[in-house]
Amino acid sequence: MEVNEKQVLGNEEGIKTTVVIPNYNGINYIEDCMESLLKSDVPLRIIVVDNKSGDGSRELLAEKYGDLQQVELIFLEENTGFCHAVNVGIQAAKTEYVFLLNNDTVVEKDCVSELEKQMLRSQDIFSVGSKMINMRNPDKIDDAGDLYCALGWAFARGKDKERNAYGKEDRIFAACAGAALYRRSIFEAIGLFDEAHFAYLEDIDIGYRANIHGYLNVFAPKAIVYHAGSAVSGSRHNEFKVDLSARNGIYLIYKNMPFLQILLNLPFLLAGYLIKWFFFALKGLGGVYRKGIGKGFALAFSAKGRAAKQRFKAGNFSNYLWIQWQLWINTLRRFF
Repeated sequence: MEVNEKQVLGNEEGIKTTVVIPNYNGINYIEDCMESLLKSDVPLRIIVVDNKSGDGSRELLAEKYGDLQQVELIFLEENTGFCHAVNVGIQAAKTEYVFLLNNDTVVEKDCVSELEKQMLRSQDIFSVGSKMINMRNPDKIDDAGDLYCALGWAFARGKDKERNAYGKEDRIFAACAGAALYRRSIFEAIGLFDEAHFAYLEDIDIGYRANIHGYLNVFAPKAIVYHAGSAVSGSRHNEFKVDLSARNGIYLIYKNMPFLQILLNLPFLLAGYLIKWFFFALKGLGGVYRKGIGKGFALAFSAKGRAAKQRFKAGNFSNYLWIQWQLWINTLRRFF
């Protein structure tokens, strides 16, 4: 790993948040993202972790922002995936909070201050999700918090709903890591992002772990972020995304659900995966999805997967009850 020569400064008085941006071939978006952050109404430190981009964005970052004291550029020697990149940034941060932000986003001036306000409500808050707006259609919501249901599906709350919907502060299952503020100290209790995911569902996984330990994931409707979406992978459904999402979905269930909870949800899970297979088969991606599931079982029962499994603790029983209620109620929300 190469790091620029500037000394990494410790936390300065008044700076509560470090923004961590994983960048891979973000030449079309990264400059607008950086410029919006530099206009923030609260002081920030910014760390960009580049996954060996080959489109010129790496050079653009070095040329335009390399000399700014509040910006640190970390250049990785290979594309290590979203999870490893953000973990590098989190570990380099010195502030109380870390704001994970996709490179294909633009934030409103008061976005970070609104996220920080939510964190002040309770020391038990692990993450605060922003209100993500569709950059190409700014009258529509892209994400108002992530939900997870008994079918084994994760989905963005409010997707394609009118912009003014979901205007209340409330608890969510997980925050979308494309634009979410995290309390850095809680990573020490629940662990960092699981790098076995590489990309996709890693934010559901870490939000799930936070829920198991009794921490909260909440939504800040006034923290506005405009999101292009699928800027790197190229489309909403493609072989890369379908393969990894299928694999990680199986892995996520194995990791976070105790055996009895898996049995309880098994009819829903089987139905959910059958529906998804049929959906992707119609798009010519059924074989990719099926192979991804097989990879998920292989990962789950590997030494790495077994070591990552969350061990059931009786003291967390009430948290598992809340999670199970969410799995059922979110199944209804997915369709109604």
